[in-house]
Amino acid sequence: MEAVRRNRFLPCPDPDSVFVGDGDFQAVGSEFLGHFIRKGGLRPDSRVLDIGSGIGRMAVPLTQYIDPAKGSYCGIDPVSGGINWCQQKITPVYPNFEFRYMDIAHSLYNPKGAIDGLTLRLPFEDKQFDFVIMTSVVTHLPDEEVSVYLREVARVLAPGGRLFMTAFVVDKTAADNPLGKRDRRLGFQRYDEGPCWFVPELPPLAAVGFDDGFLDRALARAGLQVFSKSLGHWRGVAADHYQDVFIAGPGGDR
Repeated sequence: MEAVRRNRFLPCPDPDSVFVGDGDFQAVGSEFLGHFIRKGGLRPDSRVLDIGSGIGRMAVPLTQYIDPAKGSYCGIDPVSGGINWCQQKITPVYPNFEFRYMDIAHSLYNPKGAIDGLTLRLPFEDKQFDFVIMTSVVTHLPDEEVSVYLREVARVLAPGGRLFMTAFVVDKTAADNPLGKRDRRLGFQRYDEGPCWFVPELPPLAAVGFDDGFLDRALARAGLQVFSKSLGHWRGVAADHYQDVFIAGPGGDR
């Protein structure tokens, strides 16, 4: 992954235009590429869908891995600025990388959006993709919309395909660990009867956690089997990734 970071032909947005995520743009992207391959089984010939592609943090390192003749990538996002940058900087050099703006309503990222998240239908055929990425997506969605997204993921995933999804699972360790041991920014408090946890000092969808087990059940209801779940170091435990990582796919294919 270090070779990806050193590649001088990789585009990199101006730091002021990066509207999601923190840390070093290229370093974080390169780290995730490694996770996609080692944890998720991503292949050079995979047909990739990146839901919430932002300003290309995942797309940029993927340009060095996805085979231009056999693989493909499509990123979708409700923030037009990120999509425009990717269309201008990435697609002309890597034509198998496509970016689409979707006018999905979101209180933080697209408050005037025309598409209600509860009625979302992804503009793709059934079983069109081998690998679906949802990094830091459900961390900004209410529980009802999470279920809608997962049903759509199940629809567009091909047999044997994989979903790579990150989340904040507020299990007993995360709930009990004092802020001094976990990420101080994430002082989650449970909302009403759950399953959502919010940070009182932040807008409601700036960071969303879920009861332990909620995402497992939502995936199962969507027809997706969880193959692995790896807890992240945000909760104050040793891990090689920050958020919690779920690897799932169509049930019964493995």
